Amino acid sequence: MEKELPKIDLPEEWVIGTGINKELLSLYTNFPCRLKAEMFILCMEGEVEASINLDRLSVHANDFVTIMPGSIFQIHRIEGNLRIYFGGFSSKYIEQANYSRSSIDTLYVTLGKPVFTLKPEGAELLEEYFKFLMKLYAFFAPDIRKMITPYLYNNIHAGITAMYHNKPEDNSPMSKGKQLCKNFTQLVMQNYNKIRNVSWYAEKLGITHAHLCTTVKQMTGSTCVDIIAHMVIMDAKSQLKLTNLSIQAISDSLNFANMSFFGKYFKRYTGMSPLEYRNNG
Repeated sequence: MEKELPKIDLPEEWVIGTGINKELLSLYTNFPCRLKAEMFILCMEGEVEASINLDRLSVHANDFVTIMPGSIFQIHRIEGNLRIYFGGFSSKYIEQANYSRSSIDTLYVTLGKPVFTLKPEGAELLEEYFKFLMKLYAFFAPDIRKMITPYLYNNIHAGITAMYHNKPEDNSPMSKGKQLCKNFTQLVMQNYNKIRNVSWYAEKLGITHAHLCTTVKQMTGSTCVDIIAHMVIMDAKSQLKLTNLSIQAISDSLNFANMSFFGKYFKRYTGMSPLEYRNNG
């Protein structure tokens, strides 16, 4: 039987808490998992070494971590007495959420940079915020918690974006080109495993194919095709290394017409076939 990545989600639209300890994290040391929810982690004590989408990283005291839906993670090492706070939004809520500018910004600024190191005083302020949300969660009944979810979702994302945008120039109004790139990145994150056609993304954004390609190239230095391919190849590599799924099954999960087309696409960007990457990459 083929082994798929275990999937982790949250039981409610939003959850906040603490109590992440060695015993709990140790459950994820033997195998990787795919996160369906969006999670935020604040580490105040201890150290955790983990992988997020094959990128190995260390989380220490005063580190804040943003893990986007669809991320593949695995715990490698846990040191010291952990004091960790966590919060997040379920996949059910994220799928129907109205994406605000702040949530799109968060996706863009944290892409490839999930760990943000705070100054001690900043970490203490964020700890107080987590404690406040925990009291809020305990005080309100489930129906009231559900009502405040959209406000909390937007406020948390705005706060994360503000942390990353710590340079004066980042506080200036966002240009239309930069906003377009962020909207494009958002759509790619949501749809890369189904659609690789740049024209589809342009239509969704209400602009021409040429305008999208020109703007993205000017703003990022990368082409639209390359940005889509980056997400597809990252997902394919993760599945090849971290699951026992057949290459056919991985090809199907990424919506390739057939395994041959998937193999050619993968080799174009990696220089090796999927099987060669699984065995030797």
